[in-house]
Amino acid sequence: MTFRLQAGVWSDIGPHRDANQDAAFVASWGAAVADGVGGGPAGDLASAALLHRLVSGGSDVRDADELERRLHGANDDLAAHVRRDPGLAGMATTFTGVWLDRSGGLLLAHTGDSRAYLLRDGHSIRQTRDDSYVQTLVDQGIVSVEDAMHHPRRNIITASLRGDADDVVRVVERVPVAGDRWLLCTDGVSDYLPDEVIAEILRTDSDAELAARNLVDAALEAGSRDNVTAVVCDVRRGVPDADEPMWAGAAADGFAVDLASLTG
Repeated sequence: MTFRLQAGVWSDIGPHRDANQDAAFVASWGAAVADGVGGGPAGDLASAALLHRLVSGGSDVRDADELERRLHGANDDLAAHVRRDPGLAGMATTFTGVWLDRSGGLLLAHTGDSRAYLLRDGHSIRQTRDDSYVQTLVDQGIVSVEDAMHHPRRNIITASLRGDADDVVRVVERVPVAGDRWLLCTDGVSDYLPDEVIAEILRTDSDAELAARNLVDAALEAGSRDNVTAVVCDVRRGVPDADEPMWAGAAADGFAVDLASLTG
């Protein structure tokens, strides 16, 4: 059985930032969010360049190993940017994405503190573990999940893609089910909306783009001080189109590239 994604994306710079360092794309065959690491140089370039390089390889992915190799190749591109301009040293980005592979399976890739949630049969379960200092405290029972949302060091991440050979990204296989709904979001959403609020919006809004926009609006209303980006993907039966992705955030605003020139 083959599947396709019916996806929507919404991204907002937020009222407290001068630039949108979030980047995202959606297509019938894959989707992702990336969040340029705050405090470092050129986070918007890091997130946008990573996604554009990844997508430039085309929609066809054989398996988890191939997607992981392509992500490391995109990560190498960040290192190339730094070699051309040493002033970019230290730029980095998170990454969370889903991709339909050649066999009809679904691949989930993740590093950093952007998140993936799966809504199935009305029940929402987080599918990623934050690579963050505060998540380590939660795992050790030192900080509760509720207190973690307000912890002063919640933005310290322990893994990202920064162009180094030893950067780690995890790619796992998931069994897609028609009717599944995936949410990919940056911490501008998840740091300000409890999981139960996220789940309620995912259950309520039938249209994927409307759900993404309402999640962003809810995070802004909750006082998000970050860039805010949400991608919602509904799993449907059918064959993915050979469609061009829709870009959002930094990937659309400042660093859109001619993908054909990258693959040529």
